[in-house]
Amino acid sequence: MELIQYNVDAFTHEVFGGNPAAVCPLKEWLPDDIMQKIATENNLSETAFFVPEKNAVHIRWFTPTAEIDLAGHPTLAASHVLYEYLDYNQPEILFHSKSGELRVKKIGKHEYQLNFPARPPKTCRVAKYKVEAAIGVNPKEVHQARDLLVVLENERQLAQLQPDMEKLKQLHKHGVSITAPGDQCDFVSRFFAPAMGIPEDPVTGSAHCTLVPYWAEKLNKKKKLKAIQISQRKGYLSCDYLNDRVLIAGKAVTFMNGIIYI
Repeated sequence: MELIQYNVDAFTHEVFGGNPAAVCPLKEWLPDDIMQKIATENNLSETAFFVPEKNAVHIRWFTPTAEIDLAGHPTLAASHVLYEYLDYNQPEILFHSKSGELRVKKIGKHEYQLNFPARPPKTCRVAKYKVEAAIGVNPKEVHQARDLLVVLENERQLAQLQPDMEKLKQLHKHGVSITAPGDQCDFVSRFFAPAMGIPEDPVTGSAHCTLVPYWAEKLNKKKKLKAIQISQRKGYLSCDYLNDRVLIAGKAVTFMNGIIYI
């Protein structure tokens, strides 16, 4: 069996920036264990697989170690592949996923807007001292949604973080999103998910399902929130908060495509 795979850098306008995702278009689903093995072989934060349906596209995402329920940058990458290589010509893509319906619009050249569910942060039972032991900085606030949300005082603290990955694994079964006010944007973030086989994720669209509601309330600003994920590769996102949904926009660029032989 031969499968075409596209590698796309998401939330960036240039290769080697943003977050790389692998995208595998399928005509029908492969066995779960084969998709997991492909994702493990790719060793990127996520590999997206999708199957076209009658009026929609069914999408699934795998990290190197597990399937997950929601992922932003590989959805943006999959949208880029549909529009740029698979002759998709509708103004919007409807994705069916484990997190329900997701919609993506093409809003510019190689630029796309994700419409994702909002996941506002809630009270967290993880003690601040455990977070401090894992990240080496006393957190200003700690909240939780799907991921742990840790708030720091400033961007400098966030940029200098060197977390203990083993201690991060013990904090949360999925990931830890760490954020602060931005010096040149509304807010900045970094995302760590060592428990899912991802020490640091370069740009995490799904984390913004929680970051956007948090900062929209904190800044009293729901429209045109500018965000930068300040990993080594950096990612740029433009966001809006619609109460039960968030809009997350960014660009994508193709790095390569090739053939998988199974």
